Amino acid sequence: MRAEAVAGLDPCVHCGFCLQSCPTYRVTWDEADSPRGRIVLMRALASGRLDPDDEGLVRHLDRCLACRACEPVCPSGVSYGPAIEDARRVLRERDGPPLVVRLLHTVMAEAPLRRPLFAIARGLRPAARLASGPSRLGMAMGMLAATAPHRRREDLHATVASAPASRDTPGEPVALFRGCVMDDLLAHVHRATVRVLEVNGYEVVETPPQHCCGALHAHAGQHEEAVDLARRNVAVFRGFPDGVPIVLNAAGCGAMLKEYPRLLRGDPLQPEADALARRVRDVSELLAARGPRAGAPVPVRVAYDPPCHLLHAQRIDAAPESVLRSVPGIERVWHEDAELCCGSAGTYAFAEPGVSNEVLALKVDALRRADPEIVLTGNPGCIMQIGAGLLAAGLRIPVLHPIELLDWSYERAGFYGT
Repeated sequence: MRAEAVAGLDPCVHCGFCLQSCPTYRVTWDEADSPRGRIVLMRALASGRLDPDDEGLVRHLDRCLACRACEPVCPSGVSYGPAIEDARRVLRERDGPPLVVRLLHTVMAEAPLRRPLFAIARGLRPAARLASGPSRLGMAMGMLAATAPHRRREDLHATVASAPASRDTPGEPVALFRGCVMDDLLAHVHRATVRVLEVNGYEVVETPPQHCCGALHAHAGQHEEAVDLARRNVAVFRGFPDGVPIVLNAAGCGAMLKEYPRLLRGDPLQPEADALARRVRDVSELLAARGPRAGAPVPVRVAYDPPCHLLHAQRIDAAPESVLRSVPGIERVWHEDAELCCGSAGTYAFAEPGVSNEVLALKVDALRRADPEIVLTGNPGCIMQIGAGLLAAGLRIPVLHPIELLDWSYERAGFYGT
């Protein structure tokens, strides 16, 4: 393992504060499946006391969701996320990730493969909803079904304009990072994001074609693939005007772009990666900076489930709450352990389906007790995972991005042109 990754573990004093924040420990009750236990294993890997092909080492490190919930609760300031990524890099040098994960990552990374396949997938969403269920295939179908646009029954007659009503002065320019899954399966969230930003005084400017952020690859230990994608995205924004924020509506992508300086440390593009990372903003941050503007009432009962890589990795919690408070008429309901991972973690649900489903079951049970009409979360993987889990449990509760709720509110208020 790299020295800087191991050094991030040095502050750990094995106090155990991290145990109850760890979703995998909460379902296996195995010390080796806790952050504290995995730190012991990573130190053994780094020192050579355990070999990278040790079966127990591989099993317990691969079971980690890399949700980073252990970091905010750690009194010593352990930097766990970079260490687990680097440990997996070492493991993958011996043996790559499962075949299905490699295939998914290849598709995500290459737009000529991804776009036609996802276009077919979009057409299959109605059938996928019917085929959803608790089996492995059923969960995959549920994930696909969860990406379909959702309109409340009383709003079905309404047509949402493509842009807000014209303004006298141009808004502050921002660039939208489109990513892969968001762009191809959840493009309706991008459209809502553009509309909502423009109502709040921003102007989304056109950008050259972008690439997958590389988060899936980095978390799975495919370091070189992640570095290649980071270089490609840094090059995309190289000629973009200084100071123009890069706005994201996918928590995992936002966290990854902020990690580009670490990922490209020592690379000729590191200075540009530093500059890019400083410009990255979650959409909720930009909206909170402007208010955001309040719309018309939307009388609906909602539960907000914060994405791990927004709450734990980026430490953004107040801004999404500001967005929700700007929607009049909603009723907030609270569910237990909302801050715990849903079990998605990129392609983890395909690599470790057993543990993923156990973690997801805790989330679904908590939401069942809270009984919302809508679940809100700001990351595509979370939308798909929680959506699939609710469908498998027979709960017809849609999962939306918070921006979609604000978009409904603005539509009802008549903010959009015709």
